[in-house]
Amino acid sequence: MIKLFQIIVLLFTFISCNKNDTNIVDLENNSSTFITSVDISSYPEILKSNPTFFNLEGNPNDFLSILKQNGINTVRLRLWVNPNNEHSGFNEVKEFSKTLKTKGFKTWISLHYSDTWADPAKQEIPKKWQGLNFTELKDSVNHYTEKVVKELGPDYIQIGNEINNGLLHPYGNISTNFQQFNELMKVAIAAVRKNSNTSKIILHFAGIENSDWFFNKVSGLDYDIIGLSFYPLWHGKSLINLKEKMKLLSNTYHKKIVIAETAYPFTLQWNDWTNNIVGSEDQLILPDYPATKEGQKKFIRQIKTITKDLENGLGFCYWGAELISWKGNESINASPWENQALFDFNNTALPALKEFVIE
Repeated sequence: MIKLFQIIVLLFTFISCNKNDTNIVDLENNSSTFITSVDISSYPEILKSNPTFFNLEGNPNDFLSILKQNGINTVRLRLWVNPNNEHSGFNEVKEFSKTLKTKGFKTWISLHYSDTWADPAKQEIPKKWQGLNFTELKDSVNHYTEKVVKELGPDYIQIGNEINNGLLHPYGNISTNFQQFNELMKVAIAAVRKNSNTSKIILHFAGIENSDWFFNKVSGLDYDIIGLSFYPLWHGKSLINLKEKMKLLSNTYHKKIVIAETAYPFTLQWNDWTNNIVGSEDQLILPDYPATKEGQKKFIRQIKTITKDLENGLGFCYWGAELISWKGNESINASPWENQALFDFNNTALPALKEFVIE
């Protein structure tokens, strides 16, 4: 009887220890899933100009190594169906994804379902899908999404990019044709679920105004993560409003939430002759976040803090980290973003990169 009691005690102790160990592993895995990401979709094109990048100490180093050394764990890439050149097309994104994975990055694919930029102002059907009836369009979306998931194996995948007004217009216009928008979304989501048990699905809305309306409209869809763009130029200058809206959305819809796009300037100067998108003080959050290296760093720190403090906060992504003036100082069709990149005008890593490290 004593031996039986000892055996039961030992068995209970073993189970309890294993259970505790499991909890510890789960906690570690939860902390390791916090996304510190950059969108560097133009890097394959920039690489062709053979630029030299420098780390925070001013020493030349490989661009991707600099990102990795500063805590960036995920890379976001846009994918266009059939662009005018190879950039952001399937083959380039596939090869770049392979490179990123070999270097230890997770990948996040932003499916534009277009041959060019898709955003709230423009959601154009790819040329080779134009003229299809709705049934044929759904079939194309299914096969295309399936191919992306199978061949690229993304850790995160967006069904559309900044789909405030839907996608694949006019069929998928959320305001004038919600039923077909819903069907297109369900087809794409089903293609992901069918072909991957691990890819997490993001629905991406630009800004915070009307975001509650949008996520209420899509509440019947099977997705994992709420994604928001937040640029002070377009989406307001209150980080308090951003935090409150993120909290409201994640709590209302019981979803993880991520800032899918954000950026901030370290200067208002130019390094080429291409007109910059941000170039005046009235576009900034002043006086707290000036267009300085420290101001950029402070902005990213606050974005990270906001996301980390939320119960369902999953992380953030910095857009255009790579967009230096790669075509030369006098180019008129190069980077409109070099003053918001994460590298200065000498291609040296900026202090803001330190904020991607998760303590």
